[in-house]
Amino acid sequence: MNKASRAFAKPLRDFLSKVVAESFARRGFASAELVTRWTEIVGIEIAAHSEPIKIQWPRSASRPAPASTSEPDLEQQAGTLILRVEGPAAVEIQHLANVICERVNRFLGWRAVERLALRQAPLRNAVRQPAPAADPAAAARIAASMPEIADEELRQALARLGAAVRRG
Repeated sequence: MNKASRAFAKPLRDFLSKVVAESFARRGFASAELVTRWTEIVGIEIAAHSEPIKIQWPRSASRPAPASTSEPDLEQQAGTLILRVEGPAAVEIQHLANVICERVNRFLGWRAVERLALRQAPLRNAVRQPAPAADPAAAARIAASMPEIADEELRQALARLGAAVRRG
C-alpha cells in the first residue's frame, strides 16, 4: 500500500523569486545580489552613504564584423551604475568612483560597470537615529538668563535651541 503523501507548505521565496528577478531585471541588474550584498561588495563606509538604483546599459550600436572572421563582435559594453547617495557624502563617493567600479566588477566577474552616476537623495534603507529629547531643565535655565526678550514664545524657542547646541 502506498501512503498518501502530505502536502507541505512551500517557502515564500519559491513564489517570490521570479517576481523579484523580473523587477531587478527591469532595473538592469542581472541578479539581486548587487543590491542585497551591497555592503559586502563596496564596504561598510561606502554602503552607509549609498545604495544602487540601477545599471544603465548603453544602447547597442551595430558594429561591423571584424575583417578576419564572419562573426560579429559580441563583446558587451560596460554600463553606468546609478547610485542613490546622501547629499553630504556625494563628493566623497564621487572621488571613490574608480574603487566602487572595480569592486562591483570584481564581484560580478566581468567588466560590467565603467562609470557611476550619482543621484542625491535620502537613502531608502537608512536607519535614522531619533533626535534625543531636549532637556527641559536646561532650556528653563537658559530662558531665565534671557530676561531682555519680551516675546515668551521666542524666548522658549531660543532656550530650546541653546539647550540643543549645548547638548550636542
